[in-house]
Amino acid sequence: MNSFTLLAEIVSDPELRYTPDNQNSIASFLVQFSSSREEDAPSRLKVVGWNRLADEIMEKYHKGDAVVIEGRLGMNVIDRGNYKEKRAEMTASRIHMLSGALSASTASAATASTTARSSKSTRASSASVPKATPPAADDEPGYDNIPF
Repeated sequence: MNSFTLLAEIVSDPELRYTPDNQNSIASFLVQFSSSREEDAPSRLKVVGWNRLADEIMEKYHKGDAVVIEGRLGMNVIDRGNYKEKRAEMTASRIHMLSGALSASTASAATASTTARSSKSTRASSASVPKATPPAADDEPGYDNIPF
């Protein structure tokens, strides 16, 4: 099964076109996503949506939007005369808008904010919880006193 999910930022406004018989609409746009390694440059990928999804893409999504795209990944071969070029292309089946941008500064600020909130709540909750006292040595049960 070919299933592909991508978290990315739209880097070109969607373009709408139609099949030669004008029966199907096709929207396409480029997305950019970061690599798992920080030293690698961000990668770009062409995304295509068909029919109702193409209409939705044209209405709702624009350059700069952060999205999660579900679909399938394929390879197109383009004949350039003396050589053939292969390009990856994603055919989308669903697209979801994210509320925030994907820029590195935004992501690091969100992570720092979440970390600061969790450390504050941890300090606050640990201050209100009483500390447990260890049992006295004579209170320890022997093997004969275990209830199971």
